[in-house]
Formats: sequence, C-alpha cells, structure tokens
Amino acid sequence: MKTQVKALVVGGGAVGTSIAYHLARAGWDDVMLLERDELTSGSTWHAAGLLPYFNMSFATTHIHDYSIRFYKTLEEETGLNAGFAVVGNLRMAQTDERMDEYMLYASTAETCGVPYQWMTPDEIKEKWPLINTSDLKGALYHHTDGYINPADVTMAMAKGARQRGVMIERKWQADAFHWTGTHWEVTATKMVEKGGNLVPSDEQIVITAEHVVTASGNHAQRTAKMLGIKMPAIPVEHQFIVMDQDPDLVKFRAEGHVEHPVIRDADAQSYVREERGGWILGVYEPKAPARFEYGVPDSFRADLFQLDLERIEEQYLAMIHRIPSCEESGLKDDFNGPICYTPDGNPLVGPAPGLRNMWLAEGFSFGITAAGGTGYYLAQLMVEGEAGIDMASLDPKRYGDWMTTEYAARKNEEAYEHVYILHHPDEERPACRPLRTAPAYDRQKARGAQFGHVNGWERPNYFGPVDAPDSFDHDARSFRRGGWWQHAVEEAKAIREGVGLIDATAFTKHLVRGPGATEFLNWFTCNKLPSVGRINLTYALTGHGTTRTEYTIVRLAEHEYYLVSAGAWTAYDADYLRKAIGDKAPDFGYIECHDVTTQWGVFAIAGPKSRDVLNDIIKDADPATVLSNKRFPWLTMRNIELGMCPVRAIRVAYTGELGWELHHPIEMQNYLFDQLEKAGAPQGMKLVGARAQNWLRQEKSYRAFGNELGRDATPLEADLPRFVDLSKDFHGRAKLEETGVRSKCVTLLIDGPEDADPWGREALYHGETRVGRLTSGGYSVAFGKSIGMGYVTPDLAVAGTKLQVKMLDRLWNAEVTEDSPYDPKNARIRIDG
Repeated sequence: MKTQVKALVVGGGAVGTSIAYHLARAGWDDVMLLERDELTSGSTWHAAGLLPYFNMSFATTHIHDYSIRFYKTLEEETGLNAGFAVVGNLRMAQTDERMDEYMLYASTAETCGVPYQWMTPDEIKEKWPLINTSDLKGALYHHTDGYINPADVTMAMAKGARQRGVMIERKWQADAFHWTGTHWEVTATKMVEKGGNLVPSDEQIVITAEHVVTASGNHAQRTAKMLGIKMPAIPVEHQFIVMDQDPDLVKFRAEGHVEHPVIRDADAQSYVREERGGWILGVYEPKAPARFEYGVPDSFRADLFQLDLERIEEQYLAMIHRIPSCEESGLKDDFNGPICYTPDGNPLVGPAPGLRNMWLAEGFSFGITAAGGTGYYLAQLMVEGEAGIDMASLDPKRYGDWMTTEYAARKNEEAYEHVYILHHPDEERPACRPLRTAPAYDRQKARGAQFGHVNGWERPNYFGPVDAPDSFDHDARSFRRGGWWQHAVEEAKAIREGVGLIDATAFTKHLVRGPGATEFLNWFTCNKLPSVGRINLTYALTGHGTTRTEYTIVRLAEHEYYLVSAGAWTAYDADYLRKAIGDKAPDFGYIECHDVTTQWGVFAIAGPKSRDVLNDIIKDADPATVLSNKRFPWLTMRNIELGMCPVRAIRVAYTGELGWELHHPIEMQNYLFDQLEKAGAPQGMKLVGARAQNWLRQEKSYRAFGNELGRDATPLEADLPRFVDLSKDFHGRAKLEETGVRSKCVTLLIDGPEDADPWGREALYHGETRVGRLTSGGYSVAFGKSIGMGYVTPDLAVAGTKLQVKMLDRLWNAEVTEDSPYDPKNARIRIDG
C-alpha cells in the first residue's frame, strides 16, 4: 500500500468516489481513496437514487446538471451499467402558489440550460392514467432525468477512477490528521471484522499527502473533531417504503406502456417511483429527528433505524389518493436511514476553514444527484484554483465558529422538513431564532421589526404595523409581492424623500495593522488605497482575477486599516484574509488581523434630512459645520461624538442618498438608538429594513457581493473599472487582464406584471435567444416599476437595449439603463449643509 500521494480522498461513497475519479481525470496521477468499510456502505447504499434537477441555487443546479449528463457516459467509458433509468421527473402542483414556485424555478433552470416542459392535468392523465389528477393545477416535467442505482453508479465511477490510476483502499480508517507545514500526515488504521462489527486493528500506517479531501458522510462530526473545526453536517432520519406489486401497474406495463416518471407530489411531501411492478414511496415529513450529533457509534455500519410508520401516515394516505390502485398493495420492504443535512440544505464543498490544502465535501442531502458535479467542480477548484461556477454558496465557511452542534442539529431537522415546503424567496425559517442579536433588537422588535436571518444575526427585513400588529400576517409569504411589499415601499420612499435609519450591525469588520499592512493591502486589493481619514471601495481577487471579496477600506492611520465587508460572509472573508497574510507576511513584514465584527454596531442613516437629525445631537465646538461638505466630504471618515457615544462616522450610503454609517461601540448601541430616534422624530425619520435598502441600491447600480459580485466574474465584467488600478501590481491582475470581458453587468428597468417583481434568478432574452440572467431584482420607487441587475453579452450592455425578462412563464419587456439610473451624477449624495 502506497504511503505518499498527491491527493488523499477520505470516504468511499458516491461523492468521494466521484472526487477521486475527477481529480485523476483532471491530470493528477497520484490519487488515493480510503474507505473505512466497503464502498457505498454509508448513506449511498440505502439512497433512493433519485436525480432531481429542481434547485433554487444557481451553483447547485449546475452541479446536478453535470451529474445527470455525466452518469449517462459512464457505461461507455467503464463497461459498467450505472443503472440510470431515464424515465423523467414529474413535479406536480396542487395549488396556484406551487405553480408560481415552479415558474420561478423554471426561469432559474433556463439560466443553466436545464430542459423542462409544462404539463396540464389532462396531459398527465392521458399519458399516465393511474395518476389521480382531479386536484392538480399542473406539473413541471424534466424528461432527461430519472433515477439511478446508487451502488452501480458508485462502482462505475470507482472503476473509472482505477482505470485512471487511482488507488482505492478499503477497510482503512483515517484516525488523525497532522499538517507539517508543507503536507498532511494522515494516520490510517486497518479495520477488521469482529463479531459482526468493524473494529480497528493494531495495524497503522501514516500516509503523506499534499492535499486531503474529506467525504466522510455520516461521520462528518468525527472528521470535524479530528481537524479541530466546526462543521454543521449532521444526519437526519429519512424513510421510504417499498410496496408489493400493484396489479393495475403490472397490467399497464404489460400493455407496452413505458415506465412512469418519478412522481413528486410536493404538496404531499412525497415522491413515488416504480419498483418491479410496485411502488417506492419516500417522504420528507415533519419531526424527523437528527442522529449522530456527536458521532456515529462504532457498531453502526450499513444499518438502518426502526421504521416509524405513524410519522408518515399522512403522506402514505396522500399516496393512495394520488395513485388509488396502490391501496391494496402490501408493504414489501422499508428503509429508515441517516442522510446528512446542513442548515440550508446545501452541501459543504471547498477549502476547510483555517487549514491548508484540506478540502471538505460533506453534508450531502442529495448525494447521488450531486456526486458527479461535486467531483467535477471540486477538482477544478483544487487543480486549477477556481471552478467554472461560483462555489461560494456551498463554501464550508458560510458558517462561523458561533455555530454549535445543537444549532446544526435543529436547523438540519428544519431543512429536512422544508424539502417540499414552498421555497418562497422571502421565506425566513424560524428554528433556532433569535440567536445572535444586537443590543437594539428588542427596541426594533417593539417598533414592528420583522427580522431576517443573516449569518446567525437577526437583521430587520422591514417594519410592520405597531398599532394593530394582529392586523397583518407577517408569515404571508409569496412568489409575487408579499404582504411586506407596501411597507418596504414606504421605507424606500422615506429615504428618498426624508430620512431613514437602517441597522447594519451584521457587517463584517476586520482591523488590519502593522508595519507590513499597507504594502500587503496594496497587493491584496485592486484599487488604490485611501489616504488617512478617507475610504475606498475595493476588491480582493482570486488568482483567476475574479471577485473574491468586496471591501470598504477605511484608513485609520499610516499602517492601520478598518475593513468592512458583507455580513453574511464573516468566516469566509476572515479565512481568505488571514491565509493571504500568512502567505505574504514574510515579504511585507509584521501584520495583525483582528475580526472586530462583534465589537462594533452599525447604524446607517440616509436621506436628504439625515444631516438635520445628526446636527441635533452632535457634540462639537461648532456643531453646525461638523457634517458640512467642507469639514466632512463624501468618502471620508471622522471620529465624532453623538451625545455620549463616540462614533466612527463614514460618509457613505448604500442607498445613494446623503448619509453616514455610524460605527459605534456595540455596548452603547441602545443609548445611540434612543438619541437618534429622539432627534429623528421631528424630521419624520422612519426605521428601514434590508428589503427597501436592496431596492434602493439597485437604483444606484450598486453591485452586491454574492449577487453581481462573485468568483465567476471579474470587476471589469461587473463594469467597475473605476475601482481597478491597473497601474499597480495586485493579486490576480494578470488573469484579470487575460480574461477580458466575457459578459457585462447591467441595470434594467422592467415593465413586469402588476403584482410581481423579479427576485434575481430570472433568464434574460434578446428576441428568442437567451443572453444572460438577473442576479438581483426588486421594485424601484423612483421609477415606479420593477428593477433588476444582471449579466448579458457585452454587445447588449448598452443603455437603451431592449431585452425581455422571463417571469411567471412569460417574457416581459425590459430596457438596459445607464449605470446608476437614479441620480447618475451623485448630486444628492453630495448635498451640502
């Protein structure tokens, strides 16, 4: 057995096997896979093998699409039949709202080139008469997918991997990981059978590897402990039953009819497919418990849990309603096994936090569907430095160290239950909340705040009625304009016409200082560094020249900088920043980096009357001039005093109006809130949430990280050349220039439906040709119509170009506007006082 390799993959399920295969296919000729038991002995063996395209995530849709196409090629390459039954996937809707969901998903699917078609109840009944369609509104049909045999596809990938030189070693368990500074040393123990259990023997070896990938499935918590990291990948029980033959189905097939597609009755929380003349019923029911929160028992191998039929009784009765002929079929077999989840249902794929050359592929709730694409795109990340798609939404560092085992277990149970609950774009799931709250949380809640959940933080989305709180259903979500929409409109108008206050405490904040800080940041970011007391918007790039992180940099002193970035990405930004400092500190000198996110609260005050509010409470020898353009110009920072609260005030506003960000000691937040509220009352100041702010920033064409900005586009493609200084050398510059402009970011005003706005997931058309996609969407109070931002081919990124947006299964007229259609000269930001 070899003990020195370039890449070691730990875990022999479908995901791990795919990663080993794709690393070899990408050119790495020294790859080994370790499996503690037999290949497929984890969740792979009891998976139902379905291949659902449906996903609201752009990255995950690409991953699923690759898998489905890749699996169809395996037999030709390996000679092994992967057991792919291309029967299609019929996703049915019992309500108009479910059809709205499918229409939003379908437009997202179009952006990835995923084929689909609509079916009416009559068309379903004509093709598959065993299905009861009496209460259906329609269905979405993917004719290119179906189901696959999980063991067969895994063995096919394993054979393909071996053919490419991968060494696959079974009955070896990874028991320790040690980073030497240049490579990993992995202690592996030989596992042996003893009394039906798998136990460690006395035989151990140490494998040295340049890279390690963990794909340990249900054993993710054990892996996390060995690596000294946190990982919210915890299994949840998943049940499905196999029924005896259905005589009507047997007769239907004997008459020459093709196999039914996978039947997904989302409103009944279940899926059904044929199985040898009978049916398989799988469910995503409420109250399915998390298991193995602290590790898998040594005695648990290819085992199952006790079936809990009472828990799925409602879904079983719904199946009989949907396929009446199955009512007399008996129960043939049952499965209740662990399937890993994460709090948002997406897997953890990418570099491990804080570790070098350690890669995670954990938390797969749809592991068979995602295995092929995960192997392909993770291999790109490892071999080429970046993937062909932005993988940030799957990055393991989207969860920080604040996350606990209890949080992960409860949120994973919630994610499981929500598989078939309507995926409203404005949904806010309630489990484990509130958890991270700024001091002013209770004050804002008392004033009608309805909170969203960002990186564990509670952040106001909008403010509802206070006088009659029971008169408004805050849980009334929608794929169109929800009940919150009018409140967001009033908040946006308040900032455009008067003054509004936004809680931005969740912003990520880092302090970077030391003799090497200036030289390092000059290399790390692509814009000029600001002078002392000024700020700059800038970007840290990937090695491929695409956008890794957006920063507002405030220069506090000659070699001291305050970096502000997106609140959802604290651990993600911190890890990249610290690793870059570790790499470059020997070149530039001593550098400190501190995450000060929880030390500073932030209020953003904006609107033409914002100066009037602050003037009422500012403490200075000449308070009337402190906030003037002369003493406090746009894009500068000043230390000011608001009553008894010292404030690091930054003259910038994400809304495009006169405004300031007020960064303050978080322990003084309630005092500052009270002062601002009192001073704001005569000016009619309104509390404003994130949804109105999101609309306002689109009117200014302000790009948002995770939407317009990401690892699949350069700042030049985001049409931000003013923030790129090509006169200096910076990380990613050569690739930035080499890439050129493949597509370009634009802002569009949209003549959409009267009751809906885009969500930023929609396809863009020029005539009958799909030319791009939206990355943001919403409503513009300034223009009285829908607005969106997105990417199109460069030839169409010209003001006045007429396009169409796919919304609610229709094309709606849209027009590319000039950048910053609202106040393009930034006159309102510079209003003097």
